[in-house]
Amino acid sequence: MMLFGDFIFSGFILLLLILGAVSFFLFVRRLLVNSSMNNNYNEDINNKLDRVIELLEKQSK
Repeated sequence: MMLFGDFIFSGFILLLLILGAVSFFLFVRRLLVNSSMNNNYNEDINNKLDRVIELLEKQSK
């Protein structure tokens, strides 16, 4: 009976380790995706600001 309890405990610990690894992987993946989206958003903002600056310079001439 003790062997069965040891087996269940080992399986529980193994499942916790796998859950932790998957959670860490998904966390890092989410950070990378959000960083990429933020970079694209910043690039779009910069392009729009460049366009506004060009129009303002053109208007002031």
